[in-house]
Amino acid sequence: MSLTDRERELLRLLREHPLATPEDLARLTGNTRAAVNVHLTRLREKGHILGRGYVLRPEGSVLVIGGANLDLKSRLHAPAVPGTSNPGTTTAAPGGVARNIAENLARLGVPTGLLSAIGHDDTGARLLDATRASGVDVSPIVRTDDPTGTYSAILDPHGELILAVASMRAVDALTPDVIRTRRALIDRASAVIVDCNVPQDTLLHAARTAQASHTPLYVEPVSVPKAARLRALLAEGLPVHAVTPNRDELAALTDRDTRTDDGLHAAVQDLHARGVRVVWVRLGEAGSLLSADGDARHHAATPTQVRDVTGAGDAMLAGYLYATLRGDDPHTAARAGHALAALTIQSDHTVRPDLTADLLDAHTQETA
Repeated sequence: MSLTDRERELLRLLREHPLATPEDLARLTGNTRAAVNVHLTRLREKGHILGRGYVLRPEGSVLVIGGANLDLKSRLHAPAVPGTSNPGTTTAAPGGVARNIAENLARLGVPTGLLSAIGHDDTGARLLDATRASGVDVSPIVRTDDPTGTYSAILDPHGELILAVASMRAVDALTPDVIRTRRALIDRASAVIVDCNVPQDTLLHAARTAQASHTPLYVEPVSVPKAARLRALLAEGLPVHAVTPNRDELAALTDRDTRTDDGLHAAVQDLHARGVRVVWVRLGEAGSLLSADGDARHHAATPTQVRDVTGAGDAMLAGYLYATLRGDDPHTAARAGHALAALTIQSDHTVRPDLTADLLDAHTQETA
């Protein structure tokens, strides 16, 4: 939920003077004690002050819930020939929608925790070590007897996706009970991102918990089949701050034909009518359509040389949230999202290992 200028000022003062009384705050702001108490009550209602006293939500922290897996990417040396073996090159690297988003955010300097599930196997150990080394807090992660998930992608010679297979059984270990035992992480977060790899009942419980904590909820549909899990959340009327589908996922969410511009805009309005504040539709090379609070605008894709499209959507959401947390409006934040997607697909890596906030900010300005 957005803050007024007065509420932002009070939060700043509370961070600087954690033992300040309402009388102190009234004096520092030139306001009455009664007015200060009203603002403090609203800050508690919005989840920025936790419990009794002035226990503040950590500034700018994010919890990402969902898939973590090993990415196996096979890039063909020539156009695909069905029904036979094709020469190419295969690489293995850490991946998973939630994990990729978390690593992008951590490399941008955002305090980020990852709640996922991985197996008690060598792949899981490798995934855990690599994610921790990138700066992500991996302490919330659940270990399971199921094998660590894998994402196997076939790319054409230009790096465009031909086909992918996701084996994500491990994420079924993310049950509602896991969310309950980690509720404090949602309470303390400035934003929660959930990808639709998680079971539907877990998605629902995470949404209810975020609602109770007044924590903005971002949902990444992941794929057309998994987008169906979001429909139950919307049907229940739970608040969703932002949803980030592509055209096909948007069609699956709304039962509309989104292949035309009229159908696309009508589907976006359907989601707004169901309580989604921000709808950001990825349109591939055509850029994106972002609609926030009734203000819908098309954003062109940032020009770049494509090396590998894997992870571009995850980077877009991470760049957007990074910019939002520093105070950018949704459409300015969208430009940061597109810039990070461009930086990602011009690299062979799912998440750029050289990513920094300075790199993203410079690229966003260069391509504005």
